[in-house]
Amino acid sequence: MSGEADTGILVASVRFQQTGKLYDFDARGCADLRVGDYVLVDTTRGQQIGQVAAIRTLKTVDKSLKPVLRRATGRDLVLRQKWQQKEQEAKAAAEAAVRQLKLPIKVVLAEYTFDGSRLAIVYATEEKKPHLESLKEKLEQELNVHVELRRVGPRDHAKLMGGYGACGELRCCSRFISEFCPVSIKMAKTQGMSLNPEDITGMCGRLRCCLAYEQEQYEEATRLMPRRKKRVRTPYGEGKVIDLLPLKGIVVVQIEDHRLEVPLEDVELI
Repeated sequence: MSGEADTGILVASVRFQQTGKLYDFDARGCADLRVGDYVLVDTTRGQQIGQVAAIRTLKTVDKSLKPVLRRATGRDLVLRQKWQQKEQEAKAAAEAAVRQLKLPIKVVLAEYTFDGSRLAIVYATEEKKPHLESLKEKLEQELNVHVELRRVGPRDHAKLMGGYGACGELRCCSRFISEFCPVSIKMAKTQGMSLNPEDITGMCGRLRCCLAYEQEQYEEATRLMPRRKKRVRTPYGEGKVIDLLPLKGIVVVQIEDHRLEVPLEDVELI
């Protein structure tokens, strides 16, 4: 058997922004990689420098997985820093062009590839299909670079902008969320939260990501609890379930004019 069959295929998970999405690359050509190393990789947008966030060995991988070209050198990092400094100039140029052309978009950031041959202009807009051909042509002419326009949704926009959430802490999406998970109004109902939009909506205008954090625990805790509006028998008499405190194991029961909190073990369905 070959050494590859014995040891598996080395895969490096790389991110290109501090809390960005992880992308897998074939790392067989760099067997001595460590988490935290900067690497040069080939992407659909050209060569990019990213940081290794995880390394693992897999038995099989997708054949289309692109390789890690090599560990980034000091010269590579200086070159990347050079293009990063130019990104602010490119963003300012894009903002000026948007104002001049009176386009219904907001420029979020500008990002050069490792070699500076391509420039991505990331933008946000509420329009479904804004016509941006004039913007692309103008920027390519002014900056003498191939321009790619990339649209982001409200959540990614908030993530890139950073800032503080309604809780007073730095936004979770800007700190540690690398991929957004589905969030639904059902989660707020399960957790007994107010359905007032101001209480469950994040700064992005979408349901707060933190609704998903404890959902599994709430679902497990409510599995054995009676549903709201059900009639139950308690040591204090019969009544109707009006609320649940799942993590405390408490059923809130309306008995005549009294609202009582009763431990789950003392509640019996009628």
